[in-house]
Amino acid sequence: MPRLIRFGVSIEEALAARFDGLLRAEGYGSRSEAIRDLIRKALVEKEWARGGRIAGGIGFVYDHHKRHITDRLTDLQHRFHQLVISTQHVHLDHDNCLEMVTVKGEARRIETLFNAIKSTKGVKHAGIVRTTTGHGMS
Repeated sequence: MPRLIRFGVSIEEALAARFDGLLRAEGYGSRSEAIRDLIRKALVEKEWARGGRIAGGIGFVYDHHKRHITDRLTDLQHRFHQLVISTQHVHLDHDNCLEMVTVKGEARRIETLFNAIKSTKGVKHAGIVRTTTGHGMS
């Protein structure tokens, strides 16, 4: 288990009260755990900005009746096959499909794949979850 250190933080009373409200709303048991999560989030954002080797997910909804859309989306995933770990395809209703693509690799290449997917004609919405491979995180 990693060794813990303690340090003090001085903030305005009103900001501390708002932070405590956020902790309660999100179910944190302590300020320490919330601060650890905020630090991890900042480190993951830096990891993506540096263009390091990262992990994430790309989710998108599309109308499967659009001409050749499934072929175009599958072709994109094959062009970036070295990034794609897995895909999950869900039929939301008669017209709409949700696809989740789990990715791992260089951040810039994942962003390129994401931009190609979201700009494909027939894709109604796309989002990306930026996370880490976990190396260097405790």
